[in-house]
Amino acid sequence: MVLHSKTVFANSSPLAIELNQLTKESARVVGQRWRVQSLLCRFLFPLIGLVGLTSYPVAPALAGGVAGKPGSPAAQADWCNRLSRRLPGISPVDCQNSALVQTGFVSRNGFPILMRDVSASGRREGKKTVPVRVLLLGGIHGDELTSSAIVFEWLKKMKTSPANNFEWKIVPVLNPDGLLAHKSTRVNSNGVDLNRNFPTPDWHKEAHNYWARVTAKDPRRFPGNAPLSEIETRWVDEAMQRFRPQVIISVHAPFGVLDFDGPAVPPRKFGRLVYNRLGVYPGSLGNYSGAHKNIPVITIELPNSQTMPSDLEVQRIWQDMLTWIVRNVAEQSPSSRNRKKSN
Repeated sequence: MVLHSKTVFANSSPLAIELNQLTKESARVVGQRWRVQSLLCRFLFPLIGLVGLTSYPVAPALAGGVAGKPGSPAAQADWCNRLSRRLPGISPVDCQNSALVQTGFVSRNGFPILMRDVSASGRREGKKTVPVRVLLLGGIHGDELTSSAIVFEWLKKMKTSPANNFEWKIVPVLNPDGLLAHKSTRVNSNGVDLNRNFPTPDWHKEAHNYWARVTAKDPRRFPGNAPLSEIETRWVDEAMQRFRPQVIISVHAPFGVLDFDGPAVPPRKFGRLVYNRLGVYPGSLGNYSGAHKNIPVITIELPNSQTMPSDLEVQRIWQDMLTWIVRNVAEQSPSSRNRKKSN
């Protein structure tokens, strides 16, 4: 016998009443479970950070896979099929050839944050310095599709000079839930703008004040309930502490300019993109890293969030970026790097 819900719940028989009560109880339990997980994400982990820990634990329900491992072939194929359907010009094969591995951090919707570490492979005979370390991030905002696609294109060029003289940590899609939403969104699945969630000074006062006063509480720019409340921003913060990048490249769209924060000479031009200050925002990565951590941040704003630049322009932006790094970011001595690690 098949029981149709409309018939059962409209009936006042003891069986119908019992089924109705069980259904409500199940819904209540499931709802509580999701609320607890959301509270952990939004409040508990940031509070742990406030008491002085330098890394944030990942709740068992949010942890996925093993950091540094690629995942099973079936999992890789699934991840790349889902990503490539959204990213302009990127095929599943392009994604799989990128050799991405799991970070050990997983989005609220269960998609792993994937990365690739690339060691310096260029000739270094006679050099007494260590390679420059570069953190390259795409897809902080899920609806900026080209910001992820161009990073996948650049991953194909890592063995060429001078890129092969640097150490790289690369995340093409930092906000997979935003990208893979029914309609791609700027915010993550918690409704948080990740580029307003970094712990800049006076975040609790300034971030929400700016959100209310300047954006009129635009939901696309909600900074979260606490700094580093999101799994994605916690990964970036932990990567900054462990990898200790000397420069961060953050790719966005669609303003068609370059922005810069930090202690170095700003780039003048990458391809057709010209340097033009966009401003300083509470909770932004540029503000947090460039202004307060003294790690230069180059923000590359592509001119279109949906359509890729030409192949020639992709190459020009890449080459100009590498040239700027060579000229403006000095290699460190091993002793200098070790001192910084111990601080």
